[in-house]
Amino acid sequence: MAQAWDKELRSRGYRVTPQRQLVLEAVTKLEHATPEDIWAEVQQTASGVNISTIYRTLELLEQLGLVTHTHLGHGAPRYHLAAEAEHVHLVCSRCGRITQVSPDAVAGLVSFLEETYGFQTDVGHLTVFGKCATCPAAGRGSPAGTGSGDGTSASAPARAPAARPDAPGPAG
Repeated sequence: MAQAWDKELRSRGYRVTPQRQLVLEAVTKLEHATPEDIWAEVQQTASGVNISTIYRTLELLEQLGLVTHTHLGHGAPRYHLAAEAEHVHLVCSRCGRITQVSPDAVAGLVSFLEETYGFQTDVGHLTVFGKCATCPAAGRGSPAGTGSGDGTSASAPARAPAARPDAPGPAG
């Protein structure tokens, strides 16, 4: 992956600086990381890199399409590689765990929103909050999920609710 970063940066007239390389490596390792998380990771290798360098580098890398950010609730944005951007985030409101699932998992909901409301969903920014399979079941009405716990699990496709006869049509 590092060679792809190098090639992409150079093809756009940018140098592959140690700071850019370290930020990309941290984003890859940490997956859904805040700028502060990325900074802490970079500090382990290069203690002279300050937080403003991290923010500037993330901004440039996002403009170049190498990283992207998402908002997973309140707080700082979280960054991940743009090449891995096409996924839905499941965020446990109890432990904070973030699980990525394929957009196929919400295909039924996306179809329902399109057909019923004419709404086109940006799945790349979709975040669903709830409780993960590893948290105590208190307050959950469904059986434990099928996730493997490694952040890459996929669940069965979501089922959209049946269309209501009184549901409003597409906005005009």
